[in-house]
Amino acid sequence: MKPNIKWWKNSVINRRAWTWEDANNQQHNGHWWQHAVIYQIYPRSFQDTTGNGVGDLDGIIARMGYIASLGVDAIWLCPIFESPMEDMGYDITDMRDIDPMFGDIEDFDRLLNIAHSFGIKVLIDGVWNHTSDKHPWFVESRKNRDNPKADWYVWADAKPDGSPPNNWLSAFMGKSAWEWDEVRQQYYFYNFLASQPELNWHNPEVVDAILKRAEFWLERGIDGFRLDAVNFYVHDKHLRDNPVRPENGVFPDGVDRDNPMVEHMFQYNFCRPENLEAIDPIRELCDRYGDAVTLGEITLCEDSVALSGEYVTGENRLHLAYNSALMAEEPMSANLMRETMQRVLQHFSEGGQCWMVGNHDYGRLRSRWTGVDAEGQPYPDKFYYAIAALLLSLPGALCLYQGDELGLSEAKIPKDIPEDKIQDPFGQALYPTVPGRDGSRTPMPWEANRPNAGFSNSEDPWLPIPKKHLAQAVDRQNADPNSLLNTWRKLLHWRKQQPALIAGNFRLIDTPEPVLGFVREYAEQSLLCLFNLSGEPVEYDLSVHDEYIPETSLGFDGKIWQDVLKLPEYGVFFANLQL
Repeated sequence: MKPNIKWWKNSVINRRAWTWEDANNQQHNGHWWQHAVIYQIYPRSFQDTTGNGVGDLDGIIARMGYIASLGVDAIWLCPIFESPMEDMGYDITDMRDIDPMFGDIEDFDRLLNIAHSFGIKVLIDGVWNHTSDKHPWFVESRKNRDNPKADWYVWADAKPDGSPPNNWLSAFMGKSAWEWDEVRQQYYFYNFLASQPELNWHNPEVVDAILKRAEFWLERGIDGFRLDAVNFYVHDKHLRDNPVRPENGVFPDGVDRDNPMVEHMFQYNFCRPENLEAIDPIRELCDRYGDAVTLGEITLCEDSVALSGEYVTGENRLHLAYNSALMAEEPMSANLMRETMQRVLQHFSEGGQCWMVGNHDYGRLRSRWTGVDAEGQPYPDKFYYAIAALLLSLPGALCLYQGDELGLSEAKIPKDIPEDKIQDPFGQALYPTVPGRDGSRTPMPWEANRPNAGFSNSEDPWLPIPKKHLAQAVDRQNADPNSLLNTWRKLLHWRKQQPALIAGNFRLIDTPEPVLGFVREYAEQSLLCLFNLSGEPVEYDLSVHDEYIPETSLGFDGKIWQDVLKLPEYGVFFANLQL
């Protein structure tokens, strides 16, 4: 059957009129996703229209004008599917239906059509590594050992002493990743919650069922999937023990060192080499639907940059992947960014990098890089203006998490969220050792003087809104042309008009610490990008560039005197260079 490709997905009409060459001098045609800014929406916390304290699809529709005003290319919706919500929707019972908490399938179709009318593409979460234990597949699978779905999940016998089959640990619970089932008299495997049994990706029937559910949404007209935990799909068939992490071993990037799972190397329960082959049919399916994109979450691994690079290398792999590249637990510096860029360029020679700083799992941008500078002082507001400019100048795509454009900080427990209000099962299991993820999931503050900041009419929203967020509410920042929100808007719309930022090569240039400098080049534009990543003013000699025309429309305040650029603390400078 020929897929029903909508007019806005026509790959010939929609393809950018540009090409680029990878490290192997192979030429590629440009696609929207290669440079997209994707706005991540956590529907529970975006806008409530029913008064039940939880955001919904109608709320996203109601705020579509705001989303369009940002200048983003696409939105990514965290799970909206039928679920008992034990992991806030990442425990699904029906991958082809909307949970009544958010609305229904007609609401989703309306949202999709309205987003497309704004020129905004829509990605949904593909949660295909596991299901809820209440999913009909698992209900059947656990009945006995010889039913039609007996092998759809990962089951194993106990050891002779009755203990779990091996030493694998749950990423969430800090204990064995095996749960005993009295009915089957076997253990089943889970990587996150015991209520999220792992699907058996070694079974082709499972893969076929997943692809059918993906096709259901592609037929409805979505523009792609963000693939949750995509490096977790395949487990070691032999169920070998994970090696114990050496005491002097390297810690995996982006993982809290207090998480018990880091006791072991991430080798056998996930991050398997054969997992790469498992994604081939997903890419093949999406390629049949015009420019539908696959964006993979590749975190919780020993080296997320190196591994995610493998996931986007080759035309049968993912289109984009995000990783822990910018999640270093050290203060921001030019040297840190140079090393990060060198690693990313090494492992993403064919493109495919999607930058991620904050999201619903890994905290907010405002809390990144330890939240303090090298002297231990909190970063000033100017720092976050500079980081917005930096992120939007890097090659590749970017995921911008809702509220990060406002500069929201993470809510703290118990100061902002009382201990008895913790909703995240990860937080409930490990608090106070690991605080969980509620801190970055609090509702959007829309109007500072409205109840619940305009998010909901409920007396008790699902998570409280920190009082400190009210000063950063959308209505407050809308009225200030120099607010962080309006700076993000200005930069995002400006970026769309810069060929060098949309399609350009990236070249680091020699700059003294603390200045980070690089040039983006494409066609007739060569754009110099300079960032002072320190709290002290610095100077930079512009005479090394034959001719330059400063970009003055963005409001950054560098001064030039006789070819010497004076950059204030956390200053930003853009200039077009002579080709």
